[in-house]
Amino acid sequence: MNDTIKVLVVDDHDMVRMGLVTYLSVEDDIEVVGEGSDGFEAVQKAKELSPDVILMDLLMDGMNGIDATKKIMEEMDNIKVIVLTSYLDDEMLFPVMEAGAFSYLLKTSSATEIVDAIRKAKKGEPTFQGKVTQKMFQHMHSKPKHDELTNREKEVLALIGQGKTNKEIATALFIGIKTVKTHVSHILAKLELEDRTQAAIYANKHHLT
Repeated sequence: MNDTIKVLVVDDHDMVRMGLVTYLSVEDDIEVVGEGSDGFEAVQKAKELSPDVILMDLLMDGMNGIDATKKIMEEMDNIKVIVLTSYLDDEMLFPVMEAGAFSYLLKTSSATEIVDAIRKAKKGEPTFQGKVTQKMFQHMHSKPKHDELTNREKEVLALIGQGKTNKEIATALFIGIKTVKTHVSHILAKLELEDRTQAAIYANKHHLT
């Protein structure tokens, strides 16, 4: 059948792969063209087999699913990667979506939900479970804490990030040391930080220096 959806299943657990292949093999419009146990195999078999859809686990030895997804998208962006994982951490969800994943499902999904996601992916329709959608929505609409700072406080934070002392900050901004100390106190309170060292790390992490 020309409209058969070719699927590559990638997971480091043999039983999980076996279960997925078993689920999918009974569907007339889906063909499992290959399996992989890590990110390296995912990339290699994606090149060899040109699947329409890849079911991609995230935590795997060797190359993980995030790096594999990024590499595949750089070279074969016509493939739809559906993440299928047990994890809903920010450290997993957002990097793999930025890498180019098309859909994100949890392994608590039913066989029907996975099959539906595959069919939708083939049509260009992404699938996200309720919890995933909620996390993505919150991430998109959340403002960084430093947005609450005044312009002057941002200037002070930038100088803290550059390793400046209170005296040096006062000189640079033409303000008194007491005023600098007040700004520093406000910055620490608003950013929920304990000391200047944490403020310096925050400033550099968010490219505010």
